[in-house]
Amino acid sequence: MAYLVGCCGKDRAPFTTLLVRRIPSRVVHLWTSYGDGVEGSMGPSEEKTVDIYRDTWVRFLGYANEVGEAFRALVPVSFVWGSYAVATAYVTADAVDKGKKAAVAHGDNPGKTTRVAVAVVDTFVWQALASVIIPGFTINRVCAASLYLLGKSTKWPLPVRKWTTTAIGLSTIPFIITPIDRSVDFLLDSSLRKVYNDGKKHE
Repeated sequence: MAYLVGCCGKDRAPFTTLLVRRIPSRVVHLWTSYGDGVEGSMGPSEEKTVDIYRDTWVRFLGYANEVGEAFRALVPVSFVWGSYAVATAYVTADAVDKGKKAAVAHGDNPGKTTRVAVAVVDTFVWQALASVIIPGFTINRVCAASLYLLGKSTKWPLPVRKWTTTAIGLSTIPFIITPIDRSVDFLLDSSLRKVYNDGKKHE
């Protein structure tokens, strides 16, 4: 998903810079330390490596479906589904990228295949839930409720109500990021990641 940065203090960043799609530190730990019995770590050269899925404009592709849902009242449904295709492509590419990095990190060490699989699965599941499914559903419901309530409580023309609904949907995105991230972390820590840890113990 993503998290808020630069939102406090005197120098407030522009809205777009507040949204940074990220890979949780737990994922990095999983694919750098799984089966090693030591904490995962990165050397100085690795720390400076730019992750195009987190540190560049590509990260904004992960928000495509949320934006699509916000505009659902104004655009053809094919546009919304197209936004989900873009977000899903982002999630898939990110998972593959993390798998490749896990392969490089572990070289020819025993259990390399398992570690790569852990990196791909954990990244894909986390991103699918935190970047696509949960936020998409949330924005969909927020916009649906907003359009309904505006229709009941105002006499605004339909186009005005639709644009207002879209504005509400877009403005909601920054506020759902952190709660969803933390909820997905908790969910995976309580389920899928226990499988990884059990596998590590039995090696």
